[in-house]
Amino acid sequence: MPKNKKPGGGRAAKNFDPRYNPKYRAASEGRDAQDGKRRPGESSAGKAGSRSVGHRGHRTESTDATAPKRRWTEQERAGRDESRAIRTHSRDDRGRPGRDRDDRRDPGRGEAPRRDTPPRRDDGARRDAGVRRDAAPRRDAAPRRDAAPRRDSAPRREEPGRRDVVHERLEAAAVAPAEVGGVTFADLGLGQNIVKTIAELGAQHPFPIQAATIPAILAGRDVLARGRTGSGKTIAFGAPLVESVLRSQAREKREFGRAPRALIIAPTRELALQIDATVQPIARSVGLFTTQIYGGVPKARQLGALKRGIDIVIGTPGRIEDLVESRALDLSQVRVAVLDEADHMCDLGFLEPVQRIMRRTSRDAQRLLFSATLDGEVTSLVKEFLSEPAVYEIAGETQRTGTIDHRVLVVDHRDKRDILRTLVDRSGKTLVFTRTRAFAEMLADQLDDVGIRALALHGDLDQARRTRNLEKLTSGRIDVLVATDVAARGIHVDDIDLVVQADAPDEYKTYLHRSGRTGRAGRSGTVVTLVTRARRERLADLLDRADIEAPFDEVRPGDDLLEELAGR
Repeated sequence: MPKNKKPGGGRAAKNFDPRYNPKYRAASEGRDAQDGKRRPGESSAGKAGSRSVGHRGHRTESTDATAPKRRWTEQERAGRDESRAIRTHSRDDRGRPGRDRDDRRDPGRGEAPRRDTPPRRDDGARRDAGVRRDAAPRRDAAPRRDAAPRRDSAPRREEPGRRDVVHERLEAAAVAPAEVGGVTFADLGLGQNIVKTIAELGAQHPFPIQAATIPAILAGRDVLARGRTGSGKTIAFGAPLVESVLRSQAREKREFGRAPRALIIAPTRELALQIDATVQPIARSVGLFTTQIYGGVPKARQLGALKRGIDIVIGTPGRIEDLVESRALDLSQVRVAVLDEADHMCDLGFLEPVQRIMRRTSRDAQRLLFSATLDGEVTSLVKEFLSEPAVYEIAGETQRTGTIDHRVLVVDHRDKRDILRTLVDRSGKTLVFTRTRAFAEMLADQLDDVGIRALALHGDLDQARRTRNLEKLTSGRIDVLVATDVAARGIHVDDIDLVVQADAPDEYKTYLHRSGRTGRAGRSGTVVTLVTRARRERLADLLDRADIEAPFDEVRPGDDLLEELAGR
């Protein structure tokens, strides 16, 4: 409420109370309000509280207000100065700070000892004007470092318990079952229930990689297998792994909350789910339990399965290491450890987590490593964890099996989308690779707008949506899946017959992994790569490194070659 307004009722405001406002107090006493104001020449009245005797402004009534103020005498000032002990204003009189060592003081300019070095001589040899430094004598007379003995001449130190591995080259993955020698899965040493379940999964006869590795795994040897994707590697390590765990637990009592006896590590969540879809039925047929451990989902279900007791763990390095560090997962009882697609695991930066995980397993555990390429960081895994492994190199890693037809189309950048639309507008499942997530999403939307059922698969999607999109391709509800390299590494769909690389890869290993999405399990497929003229030579060098022969054809929208590749 404003100060100049009186309230409408009730108690009067403080400003209008005569006890506080001098204006109303003067009116109540019957005098003018100006009487209380100070006039020129008058002394100021004491402040509130100055009438108290103990107040510093108290004045007695006998004190003359007009008397001059009392001043200090000279003697009083002198006594005041002595009591205050005034310090001098000259800082030069102060003592210097003490030092614990006298030799820390820097010597003055004149105290420094002179150096005994002789003065510079001017009678030295000089280079004449116009003469270059190149004319000076060279140092060839001195012995070069290359002349030193090399390390190769020194005797090599042989590591104990390790020997050179022997590569056994098998036939291509597309070889007919009769060429394997009529061998069945029962002949390889697998149990009856496992053989029956494998037949229900669609594998009637073993592929070469399976016929070679299953006996070695059942014998307890470490195995190193190299071959392209789609050659049957999952059953090659999954079936004997289940058989080995079953044999080891035959004489042991299975307890609640038991630690796992087998571990399978995959680089991506999609690949882990694909492996579990194959291994779980095989394990269930003999009474073993599996679980999937990967990131992107809550831990509650995974922790519950581990508390109940699990025989085989299938997962990705990140979540496995997380549960191991939190002591929810015990790997000390693992007797068989598998690294699937180890090269891709290293490309994603999982080398050190995988090493830490493998070191947690038992020292005498059996190690199995499957990879499409055996170079780079994969070699370090082989040297550290595999002891005298049986090594198998599958013919087909170079993709010369004849089951995959490689074609390269040289196009203009402005015609790329029209050509892509023509290639994927067909019957059958098609997988399109792009370099970026934004292009994958945009291309999938454009194909869907023209009536082609397409979805995108990239890292920005959550795990549920990625699984749902992949399941739609598997079930046939969509015809085209546009994916990036990281997301598509876990795609294991056997009936993809066309792979289109909208963006050419930068490495030959990426080309091998992309093309490995088709021609799986002995089926035929086609890989079409679109490239501009500016990148033609670079792609040619890449194909040479991958040992792949592919014709280069320049095409434009509407050419008959596009209709032929689309199967129309």
